[in-house]
Amino acid sequence: MRTFDYPGGVHNATPPRVVFGPGSAAGLRDEVERLGAQRALVVTTPGRVALGNRIAAQIGDRCAGLLPEAISQVPIELARRGRDKAASAGADCLVAVGGGAATGLCKGIAYESGLPIIAVPTTYSGSEMTGFCGMTIDGIKRMHESLAMRPSTVVYDAELSQQLPLPISAASALNALAHCVDSVYLPSISPLLVPAAVEGARVVANALPRLSAAPDDLEVRNELLYGAYLGGAALTGGFALQHAIAHMLGGSFGVEHGVAHAVVLPYVTDHLVRRAPEQLGRIADAMGTPDLPGAIWDLAADAGLPVNLTDAGLGPGDLERAVEIATTAEDHDDPRLAGNPAPVTKDVVESILDAATRGARPGGRS
Repeated sequence: MRTFDYPGGVHNATPPRVVFGPGSAAGLRDEVERLGAQRALVVTTPGRVALGNRIAAQIGDRCAGLLPEAISQVPIELARRGRDKAASAGADCLVAVGGGAATGLCKGIAYESGLPIIAVPTTYSGSEMTGFCGMTIDGIKRMHESLAMRPSTVVYDAELSQQLPLPISAASALNALAHCVDSVYLPSISPLLVPAAVEGARVVANALPRLSAAPDDLEVRNELLYGAYLGGAALTGGFALQHAIAHMLGGSFGVEHGVAHAVVLPYVTDHLVRRAPEQLGRIADAMGTPDLPGAIWDLAADAGLPVNLTDAGLGPGDLERAVEIATTAEDHDDPRLAGNPAPVTKDVVESILDAATRGARPGGRS
């Protein structure tokens, strides 16, 4: 007999407005007006100042300035400094331009200030779809959740991602695929969003090899943004084993977020397929493979991404601390995840990290 009972609040809650299509960023001033805002602070990374200035110019007299200080993993000190700078600028709206770092900093600012966010993603992180944000406190990345951090509007414009370097693009695409894999089996995901995870996996798996052949192809970039949108929507249902490990690698060991997902996703999936065969079978069918872990490893390897932890920067001496952080940084006994088929335990994380250290192609199991 079919039954389900999934959490409310920030879980399964996606942004109320999404604008999708090449060239759509040209309407950002209208989006600021639609929110009833008067002074929008544009937030980006130090490396995307030119793009930030371009977006600020499009917003025109409703722009309160540019904050080009976002970095990955959102240190809590930076979020608090950004909150103070937004207040001093008189900002009543935040515009995140770039990848997960820019969106994350806006979320950190909004967590305490309540300022609405317009997200303009140029990578495939998917975090713009959620009210979740990992912030690093005392060297450990900890997850926060609040509807105040869920963007009010998301504008997807593939023209802004055409110049994204191929290695960063590929790692970010694996991040989007990880959202689909790590959410589809959870009891906290809405049945309405499970098809988004399945379709997102299909789109990303089909588009990534095409991107390697034609990095500036606008249609391929548009498809990857669509896959990221779907994966981000699925991510609102929650996350568990994959993200526990990837967040640990990024927050405590400095591994770039997309690379952290890419290097462990094949091995996490290898662990999961025996515990959630029906749910992950749908992902495998969508990707057109009988061997999901192996297919994901092939996607990463063919894109030139690391497939072992050594190449990602972790040494054997790091593993004991890595296991400890991954299993204790979050409340993995959250009752909302009751029935999770892949609990985050010491033995499981050790096994996955050991496989990721060896880097051998997984899969081949029925």
